[in-house]
Amino acid sequence: MKKTLFLLFVSLFVFQLVCAQMRWNSAYQSYIYQYKDLAIEQMLKYKIPASITLAQGLLESRAGLSDLATKGNNHFGIKCHGWTGRSMNQNDDAENECFRVYDDVRQSYEDHSKFLAFQPRYKRLFTYRLTDYKAWAYGLKACGYATSSSYAKSLINIIELYKLYNYDNSRSYDHFMAQVSGKEKGGVGRGRLHPIHIYNRNYYLVARKGDTFKSIGDEVNISWRKIAKYNERDKHDVLAEGDIVYLKKKQKRAEKQYKNRPHTVKAGESMYDIAQLYGIRLKSLYKKNHLPAYYVPKVGDELRVY
Repeated sequence: MKKTLFLLFVSLFVFQLVCAQMRWNSAYQSYIYQYKDLAIEQMLKYKIPASITLAQGLLESRAGLSDLATKGNNHFGIKCHGWTGRSMNQNDDAENECFRVYDDVRQSYEDHSKFLAFQPRYKRLFTYRLTDYKAWAYGLKACGYATSSSYAKSLINIIELYKLYNYDNSRSYDHFMAQVSGKEKGGVGRGRLHPIHIYNRNYYLVARKGDTFKSIGDEVNISWRKIAKYNERDKHDVLAEGDIVYLKKKQKRAEKQYKNRPHTVKAGESMYDIAQLYGIRLKSLYKKNHLPAYYVPKVGDELRVY
């Protein structure tokens, strides 16, 4: 009886541990938003399911937070075998193993694709359908990609929890997002990347404490002077936590849903705040409302934004 209760307790503990590990994780979701277009780009080029690429990247890099990812841009734990480029050492299956170091994230994703596509031992994977992520997951384990006995199941759990299988049917991707995320670089002491959002035919991120146009420009690999100009600010302006920072030139009007919906001015809002909120140029906001440049909005004023 005691032995039965003990085994029951152990089984329950293991089940709870697995469930805890597979709970929805905001860092995982941010990683997916950041790199899904890069994964789809690789899928269309090399015929590797985007779901598998994303799940491996999440698992191997701890959602981009591992030392290999932040210091070496290595998101897939690929070791140095046959590698002549830069490298770094880290404990893994054995102590002080050699891992590949990349210039940026795109190079890591590209090397991962080539690693699978051009090595004979992974040839069988490419007989599976792109939408059969389970076959790919078990195939990777069978081909020796990882030593963990639960590797395939871990990939499948991630794919199903975050519905990554939806990306395997993609026939196109956002080229801007693939380019920006691919050019990102890790670095010692670097924090989590800013999630990039899409709004009013533009891309934006939300500034964090300590951000500057220079630091954001370095992260997304866009001229910081251009970013400041896109946001109609001086390049040396101090960014506040929560500021919206657009990555392309803003539109002349808001999204179509605001065609007959004017904005009602709230306490503390400036014309600039309103322009940023709707992703439109400040000059256009004044022009739409036939207002002089010195106008200061009052609480309750209604302003056209479309």
